[in-house]
Amino acid sequence: MAATPLRVQVGGGTGGGDGGPTKGVASHPQPLRPPGLGVSSDSYPFRSISFPSRFPDDFSQRYSDDCKPGLLTIARASMTSLISVEKIEIDVTLSPRVNSVKPSKTVAITDQATALVQAGVPVIRLAAGEPDFDTPAEIAEAGVKAIREGFTRYTPNAGTLELRTAICHKLKEENGVSYTPDQVLVSNGAKQSIIQAVLAVCSPGDEVIIPAPYWVSYPEMARLADATPVILPTLISENFLLDPKLLESTLTEKSRLLILCSPSNPTGSVYPRKLLEEIAEIVAKHPRLLVLSDEIYEHIIYAPATHTSFSSLPGMWERTLTVNGFSKAFAMTGWRLGYLAGPKHFVAACGKIQSQTTSGASSISQKAAVAALGLGYAGGEAVSMMVKAFKERRDYLVQGFRELEGVKISEPQGAFYLFLDFSSYYGLEAEGFGIIDGSESLCRYLLDKAQVALVPGEAFGDDGCIRISYAESLDTLKEAMERIRNAIVSLKRCRCRGIVLIKVGFYQ
Repeated sequence: MAATPLRVQVGGGTGGGDGGPTKGVASHPQPLRPPGLGVSSDSYPFRSISFPSRFPDDFSQRYSDDCKPGLLTIARASMTSLISVEKIEIDVTLSPRVNSVKPSKTVAITDQATALVQAGVPVIRLAAGEPDFDTPAEIAEAGVKAIREGFTRYTPNAGTLELRTAICHKLKEENGVSYTPDQVLVSNGAKQSIIQAVLAVCSPGDEVIIPAPYWVSYPEMARLADATPVILPTLISENFLLDPKLLESTLTEKSRLLILCSPSNPTGSVYPRKLLEEIAEIVAKHPRLLVLSDEIYEHIIYAPATHTSFSSLPGMWERTLTVNGFSKAFAMTGWRLGYLAGPKHFVAACGKIQSQTTSGASSISQKAAVAALGLGYAGGEAVSMMVKAFKERRDYLVQGFRELEGVKISEPQGAFYLFLDFSSYYGLEAEGFGIIDGSESLCRYLLDKAQVALVPGEAFGDDGCIRISYAESLDTLKEAMERIRNAIVSLKRCRCRGIVLIKVGFYQ
């Protein structure tokens, strides 16, 4: 029978000085190491000794001379009997809060695309939400300079005064809103700014109003705060913009936060000022209602569309938590830097959360961000060149998909996404694949057939659509367009009549 290790804790104390060890206490640092025994002396004065659970019959005689008085007392009976070790079941349950959060529906198709690329399959990946440009040289050099000059230590939790002052200047000059540095919190990306804002203002049972299509993380952030996401659908015929009447009919005393994203991820829609003013009038009627304005794509906008900050509207400064950052416009996704601006009371609450989680953002990134804000109005020439390239890519794809039968388009006015309605193809059968019954299966089919990775609209709250990122070179997009076109026209109509397409709400 195999012996089971047993650990016995022995002794305590540091000895009795020059006169030798205190009676009944092991002398340190001399460990007892009888043959076959292992003694751990990592922590003193307590030690653990490991030995087989079945001892030889002459154990007492063989080791009695080595054992100091009081070091180890074990009854003879226990030496000769097997000691059973009870197996302890570890509790692996998770927090109900975490269990309420849904995993990203884009993970499966992204993982599949990555695996194909690693296997040598030439997949074109149009799923990522990041610019394909390098960070402008002036910004990168500021980061390098910060490293060389030793600016590599902790910064204040809220961010350096230099950067927060620069952000205040930007908000005043470009957005027409005034803030002081203590009303700005710099974080490790705009995503952190958003979740901290949601956690800071929402209580269990509160409602977070989210127009759909939405960025995938908004509803899950609400759930993490024990709040309830309330999804308001929009129409492609209305450019995916929120209907003020629908908003007004939805609001209750539980409504705490309205999230607006303009320009929008995933649709590229831009809220015109007049529509925002209508929304602001409704918000003003509800004392508990705040607005989180996600303006991360602010500078990636195509004329004649213009950007309006919600906090600049009459009476909305006190109601608005403005989120922005450097990832999109300045091609700084890996630098991880965003910020929140708002009334000091709310910003301080967000800062409290940050102080107990991540603390301040990277010192190096903050120096780079100061350089980014110093490039000029709206990012200067460096950003305008990127926006020009995005617009050229957008125009090419819009024209190409308009020529594809059955595809509905809302031409994006900002960001770098197309959110296309492919629902007319649902119910068709792909040879060797099966029925296309929604956005997820369509994206899996296009990945399999066309070797193009896209994101299903289901992840954004609209299963009729798919999202295409055009943050890739024009040549790459031309190749992707050709592959998608060939895959779509090869679909043949399913002869299985009577299939119920629950996800898009109609019968075939």
